Amino acid sequence: MNINSRNSGCLLNSSFIRTYFCAITRFFLLFLITQKICAQAHLSEQVVITRTDYGVPHIQGENLKAAAFGLAWCEMEDYGERVVMPLISARGDLALIDGYESIDGDFVRQLGYQRALSNYGKLDLNTRNLLEGFAEGVNYYLELHKDDFPQFTGWKFTGVDVAAVTTGVLTNYNAARWVRQLKQQKEERDSLKLTEAGSNAWAFSPSRTKDGNAILVRNPHLSWTAGYYEAHITVPDTLNYYGDFRIGGLFAIIGGFNERLGWATTNNNPDGEEIYAFKADTSKMDHFIIDGVSVPLTRRMLRAEFKNGKAISSESREFFFTPYGPVIHRDEGLIYILRQVGNGEYRRGDQFTRMMLAQNLEEWKEAMRMQAITSSNYTYADADGNIFYVWNGGSPMLSHPSGGDSSAVLITSTSQIWNDIVPFDELPQLLNPKGGYLHNENDPFHYTNLNQVLLPEDFPHNMPEPRLRQRSQHSLQLIHNDDVLTLEEVVKRKHSMSMLVADQIKDDLLAILKSSQLKDSLLDAIHHLENWDNTVEANSKGGVLFQEWFTLYSREMQDRELYDIPWSFDDPMTTPDGIADADVAVSAFAKAINNLVSKYETYDLKWGDVHRLQLGEIDLPVSGGPGGLGCFRVLWYTDAEDGKRKIRGGDGWQLAVEFSNPPKAYSILAYGQSNNPESPHHTDQVTLFAENKMKKVSFTPDQIEKSTIKKYRPGQ
Repeated sequence: MNINSRNSGCLLNSSFIRTYFCAITRFFLLFLITQKICAQAHLSEQVVITRTDYGVPHIQGENLKAAAFGLAWCEMEDYGERVVMPLISARGDLALIDGYESIDGDFVRQLGYQRALSNYGKLDLNTRNLLEGFAEGVNYYLELHKDDFPQFTGWKFTGVDVAAVTTGVLTNYNAARWVRQLKQQKEERDSLKLTEAGSNAWAFSPSRTKDGNAILVRNPHLSWTAGYYEAHITVPDTLNYYGDFRIGGLFAIIGGFNERLGWATTNNNPDGEEIYAFKADTSKMDHFIIDGVSVPLTRRMLRAEFKNGKAISSESREFFFTPYGPVIHRDEGLIYILRQVGNGEYRRGDQFTRMMLAQNLEEWKEAMRMQAITSSNYTYADADGNIFYVWNGGSPMLSHPSGGDSSAVLITSTSQIWNDIVPFDELPQLLNPKGGYLHNENDPFHYTNLNQVLLPEDFPHNMPEPRLRQRSQHSLQLIHNDDVLTLEEVVKRKHSMSMLVADQIKDDLLAILKSSQLKDSLLDAIHHLENWDNTVEANSKGGVLFQEWFTLYSREMQDRELYDIPWSFDDPMTTPDGIADADVAVSAFAKAINNLVSKYETYDLKWGDVHRLQLGEIDLPVSGGPGGLGCFRVLWYTDAEDGKRKIRGGDGWQLAVEFSNPPKAYSILAYGQSNNPESPHHTDQVTLFAENKMKKVSFTPDQIEKSTIKKYRPGQ
């Protein structure tokens, strides 16, 4: 079967005109690809790739299309199949590769593809050039490496496919999370989750740096399989951007810098959705009542194909929609719909392109005012000395109290349904604050700078309540001061190994233990903990025991308050404090010792004896721990085959840049530039990472030339 001639985007039972248009559009796009095969070879002559130390690609294109072509080529060299699969998935065709188990997602992504297709011509020309160049780069690589990718024979991609990767349309399948939340109570308070998903970000104004330049730190925490891709793309007189992309596309969440400015992101999870309930019309099937009028549901039948052994089969499913969002549930005379910010948003690439091309704060903010990107905190710095923070959340302007994630709001009038979101300039933000610093570690915006606290009453009720967890407190301990720093000192400070929870309550734990009637055999363990330096340095002893104790203590406390003095908005840096239940603390300590002795034959362990960086054939002790324990050097671990704990996520991709002329930067991509075990750049940054170091970034032509290890054009 010719996969690319298939009209997977069309709807069954739709009008002839719509079906005809969809087929002709797909045919036209594929015709253009065919016509461009020669042009691809020409495009390859318009880009030069320079690989510097550690395999970092510096891609210089004569134009934006050529630059994106080169980026795709590099990603294909380093990640191969992982670049192609998101493009297939974005079409709603993944089940043709993976089989029936992927068909649910295909139905959803078909709608996203159709949305991207119908609006593609509305995107900026710069954006379309980037999208099309990337698609052509993937096609060209597959064309020249057919034997390496026989599973993709016949596949060709377009800019629409790349755009569809970040274009989503909601269906009833998106309600799965809501249904789960209806069936279960919150498992744990956020403060008990030792593995906090998120990131760290800092910005310093010139008054806080020794050379008088603004400094930015980007430090995301995600799985080491998340697919960050470090790259430098340049187009003369147009673009000079260094940072991270995501494997298989261009515009997921990216961060980095050009010669004038840069930004970092941290997750913020805005409340951008509402569950609405309409009364079903009892006299008309598949109708609901609003404003006293009976309104029909829109019925759409989609067909998806899937691999069935050596054959191709198909399945059709029915979806229902309203003008306000998809139908997600029907029960007891009510029709439930999900209304979410960003549903069908297709301009994400436009916004990121404008951000990359911006040359000053106002141009960057103008790009942000598009609000096509509906989540993430953004921390910004530039060569003019500005530092800026915005809690970038798509927050609906509600006429009613939010139903949250698990309650539906009964709707009888359109006036109850939100239509607008809070404008960008009214979102929580700070520009050049007192003290010369900004920070975020995924907590809400209120304490972005302790000198200028953002009060909750100044913002809409559906924005998050104040919170300052220990990782954020740790960050503030490091930067809420008058220290004036070099970029190298910022990097060193970023690698703080303290465990703040231990600083807060270890003395209380020791006092409780010493006053308890413990067995003599446990006294040595108390001394062991007492002598610990409260860090997660690889050579430090005591942290393994404390972490095991705190994990057990938290588990046994269940939903009860852990601390004798809970965290307080009025005392954000010295609370929480103390231990709420001494008996549970003592019991958990004894169990922690037993657990460690049973597993490792002793509790007298260095942090690095247990916590390892295992990648390829490399196995190294590593420093860093869970954010939920107040560690700023965040690493998540999972059980390894040898019984130890190996990194699975957290710190991985890191970037620190000073906006001198030219910019000066350090970076690290711990899991390497390639996931291919045979690549020399799969594990060549591991030792640096384990030693808490970062590599110098080559940004200028001279720096790139001095660190060049290979220079070539795609296909040559």
